[in-house]
Parts: sequence; C-alpha cells; structure tokens
Amino acid sequence: MMPSRRHFLTMLLAGAGAASVRAEVGPLRFGLTPVVLDDQIGFLTDWAAWLGRQLGRPVAFVQRSRYREIMDLLLTGRLDLAWICGYPYIQHRDRLPLLAVPYFQGRPKYRSYLIVAADTEWQRLADLEGRLFAWADPDSNSGYLFPRYRLATDGWHPDRFFRRTIFTWGHPRSVEAVAEGLVDGAAVDSYVWETLARRDPSVTARTRVILESPEFGFPPLVAGPHLPASERERIRRVLIGQVQDPVGRVLLTELNLDTFSIETPDLYRGIAEMADRLSQVVP
Repeated sequence: MMPSRRHFLTMLLAGAGAASVRAEVGPLRFGLTPVVLDDQIGFLTDWAAWLGRQLGRPVAFVQRSRYREIMDLLLTGRLDLAWICGYPYIQHRDRLPLLAVPYFQGRPKYRSYLIVAADTEWQRLADLEGRLFAWADPDSNSGYLFPRYRLATDGWHPDRFFRRTIFTWGHPRSVEAVAEGLVDGAAVDSYVWETLARRDPSVTARTRVILESPEFGFPPLVAGPHLPASERERIRRVLIGQVQDPVGRVLLTELNLDTFSIETPDLYRGIAEMADRLSQVVP
C-alpha cells in the first residue's frame, strides 16, 4: 500500500464514527489461508481495526500456511470464522454456516487458471505431459481439485501425467514458481492471478494462461460451528455493509473485491459434483 493511501486510511479510521471497541471482550479470531495479501501486515491491521470498530469487539487475524491448518482450528473452535476455499467448504458444509461471499469482477465467482511461462510454446494441458507441475494446496479447488478433475476427464491419471509435482502452499508462490522457471506449469486461482497482475504485472507478465476452468463459487467466509447465531448475523451485516462505508470501500479496493454478498450453499454445487466424480475415478 502506498504511503499516501496508508495516511488516508489512518485518518479515516481515526475519524470514523463507528462504535468503539470494547477492550474487555475477547478478540474475534478470523482465520486466513495464504492469499494475495498474506504478507501485507499493514493492510490486515487496518482491516482488523475497521472490523473491530464496526463490531465493537477486537478482531485478530490468524494466518497459517496451509488450508488444512485453518480448517483444523476452525472445526475445533479455536477460530470464530475464516475465509476458506470452496473445496473444504463443501466437505464440511453441514458444520460451517456461510457468512458472506465476495464479489469479484461483478460476480460471486472465480476460475482456475492453468498457467505456463510466457516464453514457451505450450498451448494445451496435453503439452505439459511429463513435465514439472505445481499444485497450490491439496485442499484447493482451483489449485488442485479442478486440474486433477480435468486430467481425469481427459483420460489421464492425475498422479501419472506429470513427471513430478510439488506443492507451493500458496497461489502467489505458484505464479512466482512459473515466472521464475522453477516449474513448467501450475494451476492457480484467477482472483489471485488477476490481483497480482494489477499490483505487480512484472511477475504475471512472465506467465501465460492456457486454460480457464468454468466458473466456481468464490472462496467463502464461513463461521465456525461454535459461533453463536447472534454473532454470525452481526458479522454478516458488517461485511455486507462494508461497501457503504468510506473506509470499508477503500479496504475492498485493496482486496480487489467489489463487495460481500449473501449466497446459498448451492453456489458450490459445481465443486461438490466435481469432487464426487473425481473420487469415483481416482480414489
């Protein structure tokens, strides 16, 4: 974030008229998997401050390098809410109430991008047979489930198609691995790739998208199973109303998101169907 924008946010936060944070109330523990902003501590500090003022309760972000770590914390009550991927959501949707879904480029949807280095001649998934490939995380839809499903439906075994595969444990790291020539290809979240392209085009310019998936429900914000319904509704109202607040809009711009919306679990039906079909082909 540029200093001028940091100053602007600081002034807005200082002058905001929302309710003050009640120091005696324990922090709301908000889990984050590795996303575009996972290393921008200043932004997370600002977002936590804004959320805390709106909720009248401190907010503490909890970051982990792997999706499963966040899911374990969430399901065991050590987190109150989390921003997770649609793939683990459909596996635990009976225990994780939807709070809100981000809108990206006008829709609550995103895609998986299959990327290669920009200076290669590869044009199709088939061109990567026998090469080195990067998965993002075994619990990622766009960085693991979809590309494996696509391979299986095209007649290849996902575990035997590539010469070797690695996990980068983060979509930005997958993009960087392709850009630096450390791997031949990777499957990444379109939101992450597009946001990196806006913030640091020198990295994404060294990659090229050769395959786009169908649209999937955007990674949701969910409540943990132990968060009371009254707290869930209060958090939902704050997230949905963020776009109406001057500071909230600036923070959304930093996230490269339009707003948060209320959606139903049906938004993730495509991911659930894909996971089910893949499990029948590749146990």
